[in-house]
Amino acid sequence: MADPNKDEFLDDIDEIEAEAEALDGQEIDDEALEIDQLRAERDVLKDRFMRALADAENARKRAEKDRREAQAYGGTRIARDLLPVYDNLNRALTAAKEDEGEASKALVEGVELTLKELLNVFDRHGVTRITPQVGDKFDPKEHEAMFEAPVPGTTAGEIIQVSAEGFFLHDRLLRPAQVGVSSMPAS
Repeated sequence: MADPNKDEFLDDIDEIEAEAEALDGQEIDDEALEIDQLRAERDVLKDRFMRALADAENARKRAEKDRREAQAYGGTRIARDLLPVYDNLNRALTAAKEDEGEASKALVEGVELTLKELLNVFDRHGVTRITPQVGDKFDPKEHEAMFEAPVPGTTAGEIIQVSAEGFFLHDRLLRPAQVGVSSMPAS
């Protein structure tokens, strides 16, 4: 006599083995699909990582450039504010030299020393003078024409008077030199 539980058990095993054989091929396909999905996800994440790395490097370079510019040009406002001081010292020196009195000699010497010290401070901080001379060619990148006048013996575009010196802060124009320019037509 056959055991009904044993027969039922054997039937279950046969059924499980059949299902396993059927799933075995499907499992391989599922694993390949999962590997392909993981590879695609890896590539996306790698691309994001590389972009984030490039963005971080660009931000670092921008910050370094901004820091250098702030260091070089951060004093622009104070330098511009000191230019009238230079102009006034220069005018005082010119006026004092015209007066030949004994009292003015000490004043002239004091103003000359103060002006010299101011120019030393300018040099230390990258402020350089633009000192055009009468007869130089007008350059709109460095000069500002305050007036034009037809002066005999000059050519158009020639500097005929210097009203105020100009200044650069490193390679940036702080103030153009203020000049008068000849408008004499070419002969």
